[in-house]
Amino acid sequence: MSADPYRYPRPLICDPATPGALPLAGGWAHFSHVALLSRGGAPRVVPATDLPEEVLARLTAPRAPLVGLPLDRPRIMGILNLTPDSFSDGGKFLVPEAALAHARAMAAAGADILDLGGESTRPGAATVPVDEEIARTAPVIGALTDLAVPVSIDTRKAAVARVAIRAGAKIINDVSGLAHDPAMADEIAALGVPAVLMHSQGDPATMHLDPRYDDVLLDVYDALEDILARARAAGVPRNHLVADIGIGFGKTQAHNLALLRDLPLFHALGVPLLLGVSRKRFIGVIGHAQEPADRMPGSVALALRAAAEGVHILRVHDVAETAQAFALWQAAGGPIHGDRETR
Repeated sequence: MSADPYRYPRPLICDPATPGALPLAGGWAHFSHVALLSRGGAPRVVPATDLPEEVLARLTAPRAPLVGLPLDRPRIMGILNLTPDSFSDGGKFLVPEAALAHARAMAAAGADILDLGGESTRPGAATVPVDEEIARTAPVIGALTDLAVPVSIDTRKAAVARVAIRAGAKIINDVSGLAHDPAMADEIAALGVPAVLMHSQGDPATMHLDPRYDDVLLDVYDALEDILARARAAGVPRNHLVADIGIGFGKTQAHNLALLRDLPLFHALGVPLLLGVSRKRFIGVIGHAQEPADRMPGSVALALRAAAEGVHILRVHDVAETAQAFALWQAAGGPIHGDRETR
């Protein structure tokens, strides 16, 4: 148990007109109070101004632009799976012509970033050889260099990341959080590009088999803090790092919901946040949608909630629908609601 009472400050989102309201991560969401969480203890609500200066700074400081993209509003990352076996759209974009057409369609529909991956990381998925993953991804990335939208390479392997960046990708998205390839942290530093580092428990082949935590919220927070520290120790600047809580990666439905309920806690990491919940199984269970393609409404609902809580990047399959929802949400006034409840 941490002796620091300010280690886990969970901001409570409020109306920006609330007296004492502060911008969360320098953005569009606001908070005036925090719930101080602890292991085994009840949350304690205090004014944000009671926090130590360095803790308050991590919660309020504006996040740096990502490859020139200002994080002054929620950004959409469109998913492009160049795989035969991804859980939602496996095989649809394995042919390069189909992949390129879909990438351009997502960019036209409002994607701010395109995330390309050549290896499925769905529960039970097998590892893809490096050469095969490169063959799936590098040619498509190279063919998209004329787009104004930056491309991210979704890979756990340093060699794949290196070839993808040389082909024109601008961001590395490592769903293993540096755990799969010991060379990845040094490779990110050497390439000098931003990286999304995600929390996962176990390998995709086995991560769905009885995942356990002492306290999923605080365990994931501690793990992400350690992952970010490893990247920094390798020479990756803090302004090149983005954190992802890893919904569905070694987590049950109860774990996923616990993380989503207290998502604002992760702003205390001091880096931009990315959330990927699109079409995931628990949305289908709760929303009675067996087929992944039928989970769009639930996916958009969670994207809107996360955006209202200051999450900077939403990784989605349904770009046009999410962009439309964001446009209406912003036109109607954005995130103006109270949030004095905690876990």
